Amino acid sequence: MWGSRKLISSGSRFLGVRRSGCRVAQGDCPRSTASAVYSENQLSWTLPIKPWIFSEYRIMWFKSCKMTFVCFNRMKSYRYPWTRLYSTSGTTVDSSEVKTFLALAHRWWDEQGVYAPLHSMNDLRVPFIRDNLLKTVANHQPGKPLSGMKILDVGCGGGLLTEPLGRLGASVIGIDPVAENIETAQRHKSFDPVLDKRIEYRACALEEIVEETAETFDAVIASEVVEHVTDLETFIQCCWQVLKPGASLFITTINKTQLSYALGIVFAEQIAGIVPKGTHTWEKFVSPEMLESILESNGLSVQTVAGMFYNPFSRYWHWSENTSLNYAAHAVKSGAQEHQVPAESVLKEETEELQATASTNAGVREEVKK
Repeated sequence: MWGSRKLISSGSRFLGVRRSGCRVAQGDCPRSTASAVYSENQLSWTLPIKPWIFSEYRIMWFKSCKMTFVCFNRMKSYRYPWTRLYSTSGTTVDSSEVKTFLALAHRWWDEQGVYAPLHSMNDLRVPFIRDNLLKTVANHQPGKPLSGMKILDVGCGGGLLTEPLGRLGASVIGIDPVAENIETAQRHKSFDPVLDKRIEYRACALEEIVEETAETFDAVIASEVVEHVTDLETFIQCCWQVLKPGASLFITTINKTQLSYALGIVFAEQIAGIVPKGTHTWEKFVSPEMLESILESNGLSVQTVAGMFYNPFSRYWHWSENTSLNYAAHAVKSGAQEHQVPAESVLKEETEELQATASTNAGVREEVKK
């Protein structure tokens, strides 16, 4: 008789025996039928088959069930952020963080106040964004190099970065979950009629506009934002969805190191008062390696990672080779054809593999008779 161990080994790729909980019953009549039972989630079924055409049934079952069990483990290795738009019922916004920024909503445009480091950061992040975006265009208008580009500024606050991008000619949508921040941004841009036409502000979270803005933007900016979200991977997936193929994602954030805890929280918040206490949570900081891993696994190819250093005495930012404190990252959304691995191609590959396996098992009938 073809032993149960042999049968399970041969059919495990079909039934997912070892990981999905399938078992193959041992019958006394191997030439007539073989029974397979799937017991996970209290669901069971029996598949009567003839042993010598086991491979044919395996392939047919595989096709009809579309890899539900055969490719279960393999499917885990593929990321399909394009398969569905994320529901707005969940949120990446931390309500406790909202309260912190709500109390500071009126202080965004005080260049000597708590947001002074962000004002100064524009000296680095605006050219960083502009220069990388200009690499993708052949010609641009003098004075308005980003003209014709659509940019989403996520977590825009009072518009400190939104306005400079608008002045470079881009059409910018700034979003922020704190309505008072948006009110401050609206009020400030109203002083400039040119910006009033180029910039639009909305009080909302990123996941709330994913459906209506899918593949809309040439660039998404998340500057000093990812260290405040509750679910970084979902946030990155939402960024992926609103970007056009080949578009850019720009992130500035804080590395998760002992140095960033000592300087970014203990010194900056508790001793020097450069930023208000409770602004940051060290556990939410993310290393460049972790960020790159999340970006790459969600269809975003990292182009650049550069360290940033803030001098609290001169109040200026400088580029640095050291990323142990702050850093900036630029990633590009892979093109649809370049990045996607269609389920059909995986199915075809697996089917061909199964057929090849079946063709090499010419001795199956003889072993069944034993």
